[in-house]
Amino acid sequence: MIAHLLAHILMFGLLTPIFTLASAQDYPLKPVRIVTSAVGGVTDLIARLLAQGLSVNLGQQVIVDNRPTGIIPGDLVAKAPADGYTLLFHGSSLWIAPLMQEVPYDPVRDFAPITWASSTPNVIVVHPSLPARSVKDLIALAKSRPAALDYASGATGSSSHLAAELFKAMAGVNIVRIPYKGQGPAILALLGGQVHMSFATTGSVTSFIRSGRLRALAITTAKRSTLAADLPTVAESGLPGYQSASNAGAFAPAGTAATLINRLNQEILRVLNTNSMKERLFSEGSEIVGSSPQEFATDLKAEMTRLGKVIKDAGIRGE
Repeated sequence: MIAHLLAHILMFGLLTPIFTLASAQDYPLKPVRIVTSAVGGVTDLIARLLAQGLSVNLGQQVIVDNRPTGIIPGDLVAKAPADGYTLLFHGSSLWIAPLMQEVPYDPVRDFAPITWASSTPNVIVVHPSLPARSVKDLIALAKSRPAALDYASGATGSSSHLAAELFKAMAGVNIVRIPYKGQGPAILALLGGQVHMSFATTGSVTSFIRSGRLRALAITTAKRSTLAADLPTVAESGLPGYQSASNAGAFAPAGTAATLINRLNQEILRVLNTNSMKERLFSEGSEIVGSSPQEFATDLKAEMTRLGKVIKDAGIRGE
């Protein structure tokens, strides 16, 4: 009896990888759902473009399920079965929100990273009346006038907010935050001269930079970007090591089989690397950033550590 049972256990153990591999190859056998943020914005756009491409490539319908705020999608997917039929596509708020407030999921423990998908840089832009034409000029001016310069930002924890707070911490300057309900109102305030500067997303200010209504000093990514080819990075302009961007990526629930994660990684990258996808995102002020699941996991932990320190030191709390 015992020998018979052991034989079954051994057989099951040997066959499990085969069954897992077969299921990854056969996947999907029914529609797949991509849970993402509210309708509108770059994250929702990418999720929809991914769904369209994956529907064709996988031969099954891929549905976009929009949910408000970054917390609800994360909670929903964290509790979903780890079978590859409920995926999460979300931006930085998914892993930044837990750094500012209590949320019902753990961004590291509860998800299996699949791939980075996109990066949306910020640009330091100033009103033309401000006598600063470089990052070095801006730092010198801010140090000579503590708490006299201000910056417009979107919501608490947004890329424009955290990029500015990181700048403050690394440059050792005191610039005052003027919060707005979104990127649009913040840019209008800057255009009207009500504030001195903003760490704005590239897509929101490109036309104003070209027309001369705003002056761009630098881009916030670690390397120069094709989105603003003429701009130096903040790091090379006087603040070594500085980098900030709003990133987005794809996740599955924790416990999803590695073979399935790798299959999803390949399929998503296949869609992301099409010329049509690259061109569409470029027009929206974002760049494609693909990665392996392992690279994604490593980068995500590093970003949480880096931004977590900024958030803690600045005493930032969720709204």
